[in-house]
Amino acid sequence: MSARARRQHEKQERRESILDAAERVFFDKGFERSTMDDIARSASLSRGLLYVYFRDKSAMLEAVMLRAAETLRQRFRDVSAQGLSGGEQIQAMGQAYYAFSVEEPDYFDLLTRAASDWPSVGAGGENLHGAPDDSAMALCSGEVMQIMAAAIQRGVDDGSLNAAHVRYPVQTALYLRGALHGVIMLTRQEAGHDLPDETAAQALVSYTLDMLGISLRA
Repeated sequence: MSARARRQHEKQERRESILDAAERVFFDKGFERSTMDDIARSASLSRGLLYVYFRDKSAMLEAVMLRAAETLRQRFRDVSAQGLSGGEQIQAMGQAYYAFSVEEPDYFDLLTRAASDWPSVGAGGENLHGAPDDSAMALCSGEVMQIMAAAIQRGVDDGSLNAAHVRYPVQTALYLRGALHGVIMLTRQEAGHDLPDETAAQALVSYTLDMLGISLRA
């Protein structure tokens, strides 16, 4: 490895360690109550060094949001790579989305809040070298929907989904994700719902996926 490549590698590692620290602080204290000093202490770095990599804590939040979106995207890519019918892929993607909400709850909550409370945050992002990249988050989120839409189209083509029930694959993907997301949010609200444990929540999600599948199958 050349000296230049080694320096670039070390810079990337430092950037990722700063984001690790930002995640810990944001998820522990909340974004609004977090400060650059908090993140510097968590990263064991000077506050000034943070500004070499990020302009402010909002830029860090954007980068953490991109991490979350990339994690979800990889789960959908993994499902898409399996040799399943289109209908089976949609079911598997639904389970993958629920698993993401359970196994990465902080990331799930971050993406949920970003879609509603922070419309201006996350429109941008940063590339792997820390430079602004206004399309990074949009491309990542868009690919997730494209993967779903492609699975739906595949289901129409292979007969596992009913073409008469799928007017537009992208709209159908948005409908499926929105419906499942709403149910997942219900499983995370204990008050007023008889969902005392993870087993009951999983059962409701599975029932929802079955019902959504029935609405699309021949």
